[in-house]
Amino acid sequence: MDVIYFLSILTFLSNILVALSVVLFLIYRAGFFKKMWLWERSFIEEHALQILLLISAVATSGSLYFSENLGFTPCKLCWYQRIFMYPQVVLILMAYIKKTNDVFKYILALSVIGMFIAGYHYILQTFPNPYAPCGDVGYSVSCTVDFFKYFGYITIPWMSFSAFVIIFSVSLLMFKNKDTST
Repeated sequence: MDVIYFLSILTFLSNILVALSVVLFLIYRAGFFKKMWLWERSFIEEHALQILLLISAVATSGSLYFSENLGFTPCKLCWYQRIFMYPQVVLILMAYIKKTNDVFKYILALSVIGMFIAGYHYILQTFPNPYAPCGDVGYSVSCTVDFFKYFGYITIPWMSFSAFVIIFSVSLLMFKNKDTST
């Protein structure tokens, strides 16, 4: 199995888990499946730093693999997404080593900005616009280039968007818990 296909499967599975979590949360808010939601929430709370470290490390490694091993030239928006993803690995790793939860507000800020950039990038890629500000500039490739597409929708920007959504969601949950516990 090649790496792109493997990362696409991970993205697809993560999309399913996020969708199921949203549905479970909405059902919980309607008054059903309270124990199941509380179990999922406590699992995320207990393993938040490990989840975030895994997601950010896979996203960072994947983007480096695409550019360094496969020769996919990153566009301008890819570089911006990297700017907001790469520091998260270091921040989360340091928080995990120090056993502190003070990192979530920083991760939250980085992930929300990265999520919007990745979402915009995916929209540009899906609906190319010749007047978009991300054309061929200098040595950069166009932001609308599809290096691959799996399952009809998974591209590099979608992988990035999916990672940022998970990181944002877990960080938001942990940040809200910190606010309510103090």
